[in-house]
Amino acid sequence: MSVLKQEAWEWTKAIIIGMLIIVVIRSLVVTNYSVSGQSMQPTLHNSDKVLVSKISYTLGEIDRLDVLVFHSDENEDYVKRIIGLPGDVITYYNDKLFINDKRVEEPFLHSYDAYQDPNDRLTENFTLQTLTGRLRIPEDSYFVLGDNRRQSLDSRYFKFVKKDDIVGKVVARYWPLDTATIDFTGKSPE
Repeated sequence: MSVLKQEAWEWTKAIIIGMLIIVVIRSLVVTNYSVSGQSMQPTLHNSDKVLVSKISYTLGEIDRLDVLVFHSDENEDYVKRIIGLPGDVITYYNDKLFINDKRVEEPFLHSYDAYQDPNDRLTENFTLQTLTGRLRIPEDSYFVLGDNRRQSLDSRYFKFVKKDDIVGKVVARYWPLDTATIDFTGKSPE
């Protein structure tokens, strides 16, 4: 084989192997999603592009306040924030979240403070039991809310998200570039 043919063959193999690696990573490790709608504002906006780790919850635990993608049906996926874990008791009162009778801060909601009339509630008062008929979140299920509580179709309407329906954890927003981030907590950098 001539040197040129040998070089072309090596490049062809490298490209094929590279494409196979991309296919494997995309199908098993990480995928990208485009956010649709306003339910996660101000954290995520319509048309934001995010990376979703498919193995985060295979290798690690599902953590409260993570932002995740899950299947709502065969054709549609949702992006929401995990509020309650299996066994939790949830109460929302006067715009304050209580999980198992302990107050849980939601710093990602603070950006609403400047726009909100102090007499208006961002999140209506509720208990898990009044919404779902259950005192505690069932095993292998999660309670999720959108950050834009006034315009979010979430567990207040469809109750629980099953663990098997979770695609993965949102680990980065990469588009638009000027808002790229890996932090979805809403906490100020120290």
